[in-house]
Amino acid sequence: MKLNGKKVAILATDGFEKSELFEPYEALTKEGATVHIVSDKDGDIKGWENGNWSKSISVNRLLNNTSESDYNALVLPGGVMNPDSLRTNNNALEFIKAFFKSGKPVAAICHAPWLLISAGVVENREITSYHTIKDDVKNAGGRWTDKEVVVDNGLVTSRNPDDLPAFIDKIIEEIKEGKHEGQAVNV
Repeated sequence: MKLNGKKVAILATDGFEKSELFEPYEALTKEGATVHIVSDKDGDIKGWENGNWSKSISVNRLLNNTSESDYNALVLPGGVMNPDSLRTNNNALEFIKAFFKSGKPVAAICHAPWLLISAGVVENREITSYHTIKDDVKNAGGRWTDKEVVVDNGLVTSRNPDDLPAFIDKIIEEIKEGKHEGQAVNV
């Protein structure tokens, strides 16, 4: 097991894209990591799939009682509602910023780079995302690239659920590598 002893936070709320949360969760767990669902709400959060509510997952930790120092990495699933809701939550943005300040790996897929934009951590970074937020990434100072997975000093980004195999492989690789000095930013 490659990730024994590693702890990963998945930050999400209602409306996360089902596959973008469950597939990384299952893969990281299978690799030996302890994975916690961190959310702004207690109990269960609901996924979204093909235009409808889908499978729920239990929250392990509330955002306002959680610290970046408890984790080795952060995963941000997409969906439209999930990141759009969390990007207005100051606790969520501070949690994300803390991973960048410490140089720990962060992975964001689909619309989740909206969270990175709102956290102020995309400037001068190569990033991919769902194509409809390409201009948002560029306007925030990021260098948008149309590839299935992009890695920039510990920041892993992908476009959509079709990219999940490459996205997950890179998340695992970056967590194994640990902190990235080039990831650390002052925000």
